[in-house]
Order: sequence, then C-alpha cells, then structure tokens
Amino acid sequence: MELETRLGVTFKDKSLLTRALTHRSYLNENPDVPYLDNERLEFLGDAILDFIAAEYLYHHFPEMSEGDLTSIRAALVKGDTLARFAIDLGLPPFLLMSRGEEAARGRERVPLLAGALEALIGALYLDQGLDAARTFILRFLPGEAERVYALRLDRDAKSRLQELTQGKLQVMPQYRVVEMRGPDHARDFTVAVFINEREYGRGTGRSKQIAEQEAARVALENLQAELSREEHAALMALKGQVE
Repeated sequence: MELETRLGVTFKDKSLLTRALTHRSYLNENPDVPYLDNERLEFLGDAILDFIAAEYLYHHFPEMSEGDLTSIRAALVKGDTLARFAIDLGLPPFLLMSRGEEAARGRERVPLLAGALEALIGALYLDQGLDAARTFILRFLPGEAERVYALRLDRDAKSRLQELTQGKLQVMPQYRVVEMRGPDHARDFTVAVFINEREYGRGTGRSKQIAEQEAARVALENLQAELSREEHAALMALKGQVE
C-alpha cells in the first residue's frame, strides 16, 4: 500500500490500517462495509500517545517540574499539533469519508486529521506492539517537543491573548461558537474570536474549550503580526519626519 511506503511501516493486518483511516461518515454512506470506523482505535491511540509523550519528556527533561511536563505534553498532543503531524505524514489523501464530509473539506479538518493519526497509532500498537508504536511516534515527537520548550508554546493561548489585548488595546477578546458538527456524543465545535468586533481567528475542537484555545492561538499570531506591522510603519514614519 502506498501509504505504508510513506509511513515506513508495513502492517501485518491490513484491515487495521483501513479501519484507522475510516471516518464514521464513510460508514453512514456505506452501511455494508464489513468493519467499524476508527473511533475505538482513536481512543486507544490517544492513550498510547499520551504515555509515549510523557515517557519521552520525563527522560529528556530530567530537571523539569511535573507542572511544566504536563503543560508541554498537552501542547504536543493537542488537536492542531496532531493534525499537522498527520499532514506531514501524508494521511489526508488516504482517509475514507463520506461525499458530504469531503465536500465540507473534511481532509483539512483538525479533529478528523488528529483522530486519524491517533487511530493509526492505536492500529500500529495492536498490529505490532508498543515498541513499534513508540518508534513511529518518536519520528515526529522530539523535534516538536524541543520547539514547544524553546518557544514556550505550551503557555495557555487564551491567557496570552487576553494579556496582549488588554495591554495594547484595552479590550477583552470575545469568543463565539459559529458551528457545531456531529452527533451529541462526538460533536466538533468551531469557535471564532473577535477583538473590537473584528474576527482574528477560528479554531475547531472536540469541546468549546479546545476550540477556544485554538482560536486564541490563531488570533494571537494574527494580532502580533498586525501590531508588528503597525509599529514598523510608525517607526518608518517617525524616521521620515526626523530626516
């Protein structure tokens, strides 16, 4: 299978790989398919990923406090980080989903991509054991851990955004749910964050809190870039007056 070549992993049980790539919407549209969707594998993979991330951080940051270890692990296993890993690994073209989900740009949706990566980890664990899952995870985890640590990306995005907007603009960011998808037991939320009634970012997650954090992260990047441009323009204008 082409994906196995990309992943550098050959599954003994190919059905596990297929199931890991199957979103629930695909089965709604294809009820005769003789296997389940990837949600149970996602549950398993999530736990394995948490464990491997904790194990890696414990050994590679021996002087770090429990609180900081927890904070960095949360940054490593959050949805947008896992979705980025999934894209880097080339998963999107191989995901099985309904035509409706496809039309709604499902191959770009953070929860769907993150869930598929977790399901893949769960499938690999069942197929070849913990060592194989660990080897796979450690292909992408260490570099991201170093980046998160160096830039302190584990800090709470909502708090950082609030500090910036209050300090620079004397306003509070406002969060609004703009979309809800899926059944009650597996709902995805999309939240937009507004500053002075202008939208600065959107985020999607399995809860409002996760979606708000992702929206805040995007808004923080956009606002910082905007403020940087404004400060640069002001500096250039002042320089022109002096000259």
